[in-house]
Amino acid sequence: MALVHKLLNGTYILRKCPKPSVASCPFLSTRFADFCSSSLQKPVATPGKASSQRNTEGGLQGHHQREVALDITSPEEKPEVSFDKAIKEEIKDHFRRLKDDIVNHWIGPEGRPLHEVLLEQAKVVWQFRGKEDLDKWIVTSDKTIGGRSEVFLKMGKNNQSALLYGTLSSEVPHDGESGRSGYCAMISRIPKGPFERKRSYDWSQFNTLYLRVRGDGRPWMVNIREDMDIIQRKNQMYSYFMFTRGGPYWQEVKIPFSKFFFSNQGRIRDAQYQLLLDKISSIGFTLADKVDGPFFLEIDFIGVFTDPAHTEEFAYENSPVLNPRLFK
Repeated sequence: MALVHKLLNGTYILRKCPKPSVASCPFLSTRFADFCSSSLQKPVATPGKASSQRNTEGGLQGHHQREVALDITSPEEKPEVSFDKAIKEEIKDHFRRLKDDIVNHWIGPEGRPLHEVLLEQAKVVWQFRGKEDLDKWIVTSDKTIGGRSEVFLKMGKNNQSALLYGTLSSEVPHDGESGRSGYCAMISRIPKGPFERKRSYDWSQFNTLYLRVRGDGRPWMVNIREDMDIIQRKNQMYSYFMFTRGGPYWQEVKIPFSKFFFSNQGRIRDAQYQLLLDKISSIGFTLADKVDGPFFLEIDFIGVFTDPAHTEEFAYENSPVLNPRLFK
């Protein structure tokens, strides 16, 4: 019974294996073959020494159990970590994704026929139905500059929405440098392609942002960033307000892209530019209403659609004084 127990636990495999030869198995060392052969050798018992042999076998069995226990924790049985293999697998995965991108490019945008994309009137870009959907977002607050605001993101009830909640605090950190504080934000991760190449969203055929949310009555700022790292700084974005009603009912928010205004480092610029919808990198939601206390925002999905009744291209006026580059 003890032998069966050891075989089931896999601790006696090396002791009871047949004697391997180095010629037939070149990847085995001579020490390993000698080790297995020594375990197969059994002493020849004589009739007069049966009782002494049983005592000897009992002592050897106890000693052998101690050896087995030591072999379990020996570093030789730990799995080897091969960095070369991991790097090769990572490169293969990137080339596989690159091949899929090339095939999808020949088929059409996002791997769909072109006529289907052109006839599309609405599209869900982000929805929240599992943890993998939450991994596409990051949350941040004024804790990065020493503030006291806290923000968290988790799945809502029945895994049908995302719940953004926390506590807002406008207390200025006592570092002698910061003059303002009190914000919490939720930002989508920039999509990455093969070999960590940045991707962007093409919303040029749509004219309205469409959200289904449920909040506590606080105003939020919806921020959209363009994929323009060469000519645009990271603090530049296009923003517009989203007002939640509060209460237990969901609300559908529709914001035309023509309403988004250009801002830099949280300040609205005098010179306004139109949002380039074919180079969208990320979207975010910021709370900074200077009202200390708990907050929450529940999001069902975020999408875009085409509103045929909206014909406005740009809601803000420019002049040669404010933006001379547009009038050259």
